[in-house]
Amino acid sequence: MKEGKSVKSNGQQQHHNHHNGHLSPFKFAKLLDPEASWDKDQLGDVLHWIRQAVALICGFIWGSIPLVGGIWILLFLAISSGIIYGYYAIILKVDEEDFGGHGALLQEGLFASITLFLVACMDSGLQLGALLIGWWHQLGFYY
Repeated sequence: MKEGKSVKSNGQQQHHNHHNGHLSPFKFAKLLDPEASWDKDQLGDVLHWIRQAVALICGFIWGSIPLVGGIWILLFLAISSGIIYGYYAIILKVDEEDFGGHGALLQEGLFASITLFLVACMDSGLQLGALLIGWWHQLGFYY
């Protein structure tokens, strides 16, 4: 079944992917289609960018609260890896051995996401601090 979907002529595939310079909805539908065929680079890119989005969201939340300590970094890693595993194993139902095993798939974008998570934590913490100081000064309190 997967082979039938991946055997398209190059002209047909370009017609489906581009319509007046924009990506067609078919491209985004593939992200949730367990029957779609994936090559290693495509799946790696999708997993990488999902992990970066999770890093930004968690980083801004963690930094805004503010949560500090190593346990919160470990919690981010667990959440991020759980989302990635759930996406490729449960939603896409890909055979992980075709892509180098669980280790290779779970490692996609990992180190970049840790960096992005830490920067988002620090930036949102600094922004929240500046906001609170601004409010503090508007209320007439000075230090």
